[in-house]
Amino acid sequence: MLSQLKQKIKSKPKTDFDSSKKSSNTANKANSQTKVTSNNTEGPSFTPTPFDPPFWLTNPHLQTILPKFFAPKPPTYRREIIRDSLDESDVAYDFYDAHPLDSSQEQLEQTPLVVLFHGMEGSSDSHYARALAHQIHAQGWHFVVAHFRSCGGIPASGRVFYNAGDTDEVHHMLQILSQKYENIYTVGVSLGGNALAKYMGEYAEEACCKGAVSISSPVDMSSAAMNMQSFLGQRIYTPYLLNPIIKKALKNEISDEEIDAIKAVDRISDFDHIFTAPRHGYRSNNDYYHSASALPYLIDVAKPLLLISAMDDPFIGFTATQNDVSESVTLIDTAHGGHIGYLRYLADQKKFDINWIPETVVDYFNFIGIANQS
Repeated sequence: MLSQLKQKIKSKPKTDFDSSKKSSNTANKANSQTKVTSNNTEGPSFTPTPFDPPFWLTNPHLQTILPKFFAPKPPTYRREIIRDSLDESDVAYDFYDAHPLDSSQEQLEQTPLVVLFHGMEGSSDSHYARALAHQIHAQGWHFVVAHFRSCGGIPASGRVFYNAGDTDEVHHMLQILSQKYENIYTVGVSLGGNALAKYMGEYAEEACCKGAVSISSPVDMSSAAMNMQSFLGQRIYTPYLLNPIIKKALKNEISDEEIDAIKAVDRISDFDHIFTAPRHGYRSNNDYYHSASALPYLIDVAKPLLLISAMDDPFIGFTATQNDVSESVTLIDTAHGGHIGYLRYLADQKKFDINWIPETVVDYFNFIGIANQS
C-alpha cells in the first residue's frame, strides 16, 4: 500500500499557473475544510493550523487505518500502579517526565502535566499516545497515560471494566494526580474523549484540570453504535475493537450463560447489552448509550474544552453543534481525518506525519494558558 501511495506522489502532475495564486487557493481550500466554532465572543478565538491532506489521502478508511504505521517509537515510560476509584482493581499510569520529580519538596510540581485518556482498548502504546507523548515532552511538559481498568497490560480484578460514561473514574484519576501536580491539562481520545467531555460538563468548575481537548469522540453514542453496524464497520472495525475486550470478559468471573452469549456476539452493541451495560449499572445498551453520551452535558462545560471531529469519521455518528455547547467549548470540524487519523503527507520532507493532533493540542493549551494569564 505504501509503495502505491509513493508512486502516486511521484506521478502527480505539475501545474503551470502562478505560484502565489496556487498558495492562495490552497489556503482558501484548507480553511474551508477546517471549520472552527465558538460561542465566546470576548477576546481572541483559537485558530488551528488547517488540516489539508492531499486528495489521494482523503479517504476516511485510509485516514483511520494507516496512522498506526507511522507512529514514532514509544518513549521510555515510568509506570506507577494505583488503585481505581472503587478500590477493586489496579490501574497503570505511564509517565513521560519532563524532568525528575523532587519527592522531598512540599510544593506541588509546577511544570504542566498533560493527561491522556485513551480510546477503546487503547494504551500508552497506541499510535496517538506515542505521538502526543513526544510532542508534549518537546514542550518541556510532563505527560501521562491514565489507563482505564483492564488496559495497559493489567487485568481488572473487580466486576467492572470501563465504559464511556465513567466520569467518577476520570475524576478519581485527576484527583490522584492533583496531589502532586499544580497545572493539569487533559486530552481524551474516542471513548476516553467522550468520558472526558462528559466529565467537563458534569463537574463544570469542579473539574480537576485547567483545560481539555477531546478528539474523535462519540458524544452521541447511539448514532455511533449505528455507524458501527454499517458494512465496513461490521466487517473491519468491529472485530478489531471487539475481539480483545471479549477475551478479557471471558477471563473474568462470569456465568456460563454470559459466556455463551458473549461468544455469539458479532456487534459492539450486542456486547454492550450483554456485558458493558449490566456490569456498570445500566439497564440495557440503550440506557448506556443515552446516559453515557457527553452531548447533553456540553452546555454545562465551564472550563476551556476543544472538541475535534472529522466529518468523515466512520465511527462517531452525530457531532456537537454550536447550539449544543457552552461558551467555554470550541468546536473544530474538519472535512477529513477519519477516526483518530489526521495523517498528513509532508511533500517538502517526503514523509507521512501524524502530528497534526499533537500540534493542535499544544497550540490550544498554549492559547488558553496565555488567555488565563491576561
